[in-house]
Amino acid sequence: MSGPRRVLIRGGILVTPSLVLPGGAVLVEDSRIAAVFPDERETRTWVEARPGAVEILDARGDYVLPGFLDLHCHGGGGFDFMDGDPESVVGTARSHLEHGTTSILPTTLASSRPALDACLSAFRRAKGEPGCPDFLGLHLEGPYFSQAQRGAQDPAHIRDPDPAEYLSILDSSDDIARWTLAPELPGALDMAAELVRRGILPSIGHSDATLEETFRAFDAGFTLVTHLYSAMSTVKRVGGYRVPGVLEAAWLLDGLYVELIADGRHLPPSLLRLARKIKGPDRCCLVTYAMRAAGLPDGTYPLGAKDGGQSAVVREGVAWIPDGTAFAGSVATAERLFATAVRDAGFPLAEAASMWTLAPARAIGAEGRKGSLAPGKDADIVTLSPEFETRLVLSRGRTARPAYGAAVG
Repeated sequence: MSGPRRVLIRGGILVTPSLVLPGGAVLVEDSRIAAVFPDERETRTWVEARPGAVEILDARGDYVLPGFLDLHCHGGGGFDFMDGDPESVVGTARSHLEHGTTSILPTTLASSRPALDACLSAFRRAKGEPGCPDFLGLHLEGPYFSQAQRGAQDPAHIRDPDPAEYLSILDSSDDIARWTLAPELPGALDMAAELVRRGILPSIGHSDATLEETFRAFDAGFTLVTHLYSAMSTVKRVGGYRVPGVLEAAWLLDGLYVELIADGRHLPPSLLRLARKIKGPDRCCLVTYAMRAAGLPDGTYPLGAKDGGQSAVVREGVAWIPDGTAFAGSVATAERLFATAVRDAGFPLAEAASMWTLAPARAIGAEGRKGSLAPGKDADIVTLSPEFETRLVLSRGRTARPAYGAAVG
């Protein structure tokens, strides 16, 4: 067959951020989506007019969705992005691609400067490797956090923003797409202004800010809240008065996007439903928040770098700090988020798809080529069985996980 490689995925249930189309089909030409057919009649008409011009994959009643875009992922498959070597960057990324994550922001932890430099260098060397999800840039989580809201982050590495340090980091790497910090810290708003100037997304996280401080952060360019409910301030009493925090500001600021760790452990279904009710599916972004043990059995694993990282114990489908008093990360992969949203929280398919794909694409500014099954966008496509098991994964048109007789191409 001459010309572009054409693949038609038909016979499934297309799930877009706005519609569910039983009998719909999607046509891929090389790395892009060329057309979307709403029903079997239009699909058949197109195929009959071009006999032999397309490779047909029968999705056999499975859900056909845009690939998952993970804004917050630390590790998986036995690797962590903080390991500081290209092999771990590639290993983590490929482990999540197998489960339907076609775009990813590798995420760091609060660490020493040498450890962060090693991570930046490893990503720079690894990002061109084939067989990985689309790297949309790095997400630096820390080290500029509130000690009171540090969560499982290492307190030894938490500090206030230092212009000499963060400017040096920014000048050393063109790969940073997002930086999570606590906006109430001294100098944090000046840092946010510099991030915005460079086209980097400032994100609110591990923060003890008041509502007013959060409002000022939003005005300064913070448009995303990192792992809503986790490691953030909420209503507290000060001298008898109730003082709202980051959580309440997230409800009130319509323009803020929020992350939801939808692994079925960090947040109960009731809180997922509350976030959807208040923010709407267009502002809720599902994230794996996965650590090294994602996709692996229970056991004890390093949290962060394999050498010198803290320990985490994986049991009951989540990672815990050793004393069992708090979570230390998720072990979820992409399809588990969709299953949690639909089966446990009761979200409609189209809304779960939006929170899985288009909302995070918009939050990071990638909606022009990611996040929906639309002509002209990257051919990032995942099919899931009715039981939410990953079947087919296409990443920019290349078969990352074959199904239905698809060849790797």
